[in-house]
Amino acid sequence: MKKFSLKHSFMAVCLLTALLALTLTGCGSASDGTQTYAWPLGTSSPEDTVTQIYAERFAEEVSRLSDGKMRIQVYPNSIVGGDRELLESCKDGDIPFVVQNTAPQVTFLPDIAVFDMPCLFDSIQDVRDHIDNPEFMEQVNQVYKDGGYELLGYADQGFRVMTSNKDVYTANDLKGQKIRTMENPYHLLFWKSLGANPTPMTFSEVYIGLQQGTIDAQENPYEVIVSNRLYEQQDYVIETNHLPHLISLIVSSEFMDSLPEDQQAIIREAAETAKVEARQASDERIASRIATIEESGSQINRLSDENMLVIRQKCIPVYDKIEENVSPSLVEAYCGEKLKEIRAMVP
Repeated sequence: MKKFSLKHSFMAVCLLTALLALTLTGCGSASDGTQTYAWPLGTSSPEDTVTQIYAERFAEEVSRLSDGKMRIQVYPNSIVGGDRELLESCKDGDIPFVVQNTAPQVTFLPDIAVFDMPCLFDSIQDVRDHIDNPEFMEQVNQVYKDGGYELLGYADQGFRVMTSNKDVYTANDLKGQKIRTMENPYHLLFWKSLGANPTPMTFSEVYIGLQQGTIDAQENPYEVIVSNRLYEQQDYVIETNHLPHLISLIVSSEFMDSLPEDQQAIIREAAETAKVEARQASDERIASRIATIEESGSQINRLSDENMLVIRQKCIPVYDKIEENVSPSLVEAYCGEKLKEIRAMVP
């Protein structure tokens, strides 16, 4: 079995560092072929999320399909690193498996910005149909391989939506709003195109930022809004549905190549099962998350088709910028006809 060492120092507590080192260092096997130590899988998400469901279901399936001889240990909540550290550790083979949102991957894999094309799709099933298209999957798989990873699949947490303390029904209502975003240049450009004032901020600071009025608004999928109780500080949820919140399951190419073919097959089969079940869980949980928000007294605004058209027209600069930096064939495979339809609507 391949040995692992934790090269990156990203533990906040010394005791936790020591405990994890015992778990992550080395991966031997017993006489029956069972792993002595579990392979680590890292996420930066809390336990009560679809991300955790995806990761745990994958680990369970790997164990089941291998009759317990292959084991994976899931570490949520950035225990073994934040998004950047996880990607670096995965590429090096130290943390072989990572489950995370695609947005942080753009720094390492610029073509993944194709998923930052805003306001393209009307339903999450439409998104899934596009990413599951064999032509697109072949191309996006190559992007990950070129970066030192293998893509095992995409689940999702539905769409990202906006929360605010100001009522929003039109693009004009967004003007001047200080909205927290991730540190992603295309996300920033999107909100600037709508007249908002996007403010990159570490997610751990978002709740207190809303509480203290440092920011007026933020954007995340329903899952994150409820699991982090952000609705407690916001009067409105606006269904902008501006981006799908895709969750990737990736593995280090170096690590994967070191495994025998039968173990590689088990990992890929387990990933497919976990993807399907994580998507189902997302669909089932969104309704309950909406109910939780409404019961709290926050109002959910659903934008009209007319107002969504105006927003889409304002997205043209974002599409242009992404097309400058992403493989044209990848853009075409993901959203070619959708993009053409929106461009045709611009006066």
